[in-house]
Amino acid sequence: MTKGFRLIASTGIHQGDREYQQDQVALISHERHNGCVLGVIADGMGGRSGGRHASDQIVFTAQQLFERYSPDADDAAALLRNMVEETHLVIRLIAISAEQKPHSTIAAFLINPRGDCHWVHAGDSRIYHFRGDQLVFRTSDHSYVQALVDRGELTEEQAQRHPQSNILLGCLGAERDPPVTAHAIAQLQPGDALLACSDGLWNYFTQAELASVVDGLPPRKATEVLVEEARVRACGKGDNLSLVIVKIAALAQEEPLAHPAAMGTGPP
Repeated sequence: MTKGFRLIASTGIHQGDREYQQDQVALISHERHNGCVLGVIADGMGGRSGGRHASDQIVFTAQQLFERYSPDADDAAALLRNMVEETHLVIRLIAISAEQKPHSTIAAFLINPRGDCHWVHAGDSRIYHFRGDQLVFRTSDHSYVQALVDRGELTEEQAQRHPQSNILLGCLGAERDPPVTAHAIAQLQPGDALLACSDGLWNYFTQAELASVVDGLPPRKATEVLVEEARVRACGKGDNLSLVIVKIAALAQEEPLAHPAAMGTGPP
């Protein structure tokens, strides 16, 4: 993408059929570096206040660290790992002081102005990288059913319907350090898209369906369609859900290359 690009993005969040909202979502454009963007999904667990404390802390820590980040001088992968480690420690301290058991998943990606992308995740919130309507790569859940899939004992479809699909093998706030997994995309291209979402969303769709909607619609409309369809398919038993969609588009000829990226964000 030597000729520049722009980012078109949207976020969405819904309480589902739960009594309270424990998901959090953030999409942050860097104040000093045009085209530098951080997306974060956190699916909190641990009761009304515990889970929300955990997901709120993830977003708060992410914002603080990202404000100090410089794409020219700092390591994006290190920033994301520090985000997980610092938040995990704070959540553990909250658990001790408040006698709660706050936990949360995390799925976070950082896009640099030069077009490279880095992400990190722990738990079963996911990040998908699509190129057109084709899946390039996605995160692998830190969950009991994903372990069965990896061993060939379940298919992906069976795993989504498995009664123990909500059992995680690791997340932020647990007694053991979270099983952090990182990934990097050397160069995003026009036509690429990133989708980060909690299991309250992806659990109701196949990968092909997600790819089709994200590729075929602008981010804001795609967000609305996915949330509405997830609510229909949940049949009154839906979990909290949250998502971020970012699509990479080529600059129009009249757009100045001095500003290689711009972001439009639809409302949650």
